[in-house]
Amino acid sequence: MKIGYQHTDTDNQLISLLKAGDEGAYAKLYDDYSSLLYGIILRVVGDKRDAENLLQDCFVKVWQNAERYDAEKGRLATWLINIARNTAIDFTRSKYYAQKTKNQTIDNFVDKDTGASAHVIPVDTLGLRQLVKKLPPACREVIEWMYFEGYTQQEIADNFNIPLGTVKLRARTAMQELRQYYK
Repeated sequence: MKIGYQHTDTDNQLISLLKAGDEGAYAKLYDDYSSLLYGIILRVVGDKRDAENLLQDCFVKVWQNAERYDAEKGRLATWLINIARNTAIDFTRSKYYAQKTKNQTIDNFVDKDTGASAHVIPVDTLGLRQLVKKLPPACREVIEWMYFEGYTQQEIADNFNIPLGTVKLRARTAMQELRQYYK
């Protein structure tokens, strides 16, 4: 898997080919990033079958929106991760997902984390986990809940009894520090 901290010429070439509609570039993108994105999606939805379907949805969105990628705003990996994460979060907010989780038996929840963690490699391969560990504890918790657990800021405020403004401040502070770590 070719994921590093710097924006590479390979990424620039790949995105240029994607924008031109090159199917070979799309296949390379899938080969290079599918494991990473699958791990992120699986972490949020917790079901292998749903994660596989959402991974396909994610790559369709990438194909349809390749023109929107702007290298000035961030790395290709970051753009792809955001698409995957948002796709997974949108799915967890769907009526299908809500109904599905209501109808599951207790057996489906046993060892749920074990199955998901066997495929989770993404944030560790980017070095993000190590950087998040450097954050102050309050900021670290908010980032972990948002990006690793899939909570929205409002959900964090509601579930953990933290004022929404405080959640937003901690998230913004953490993101500013993470940007400094990446520079």
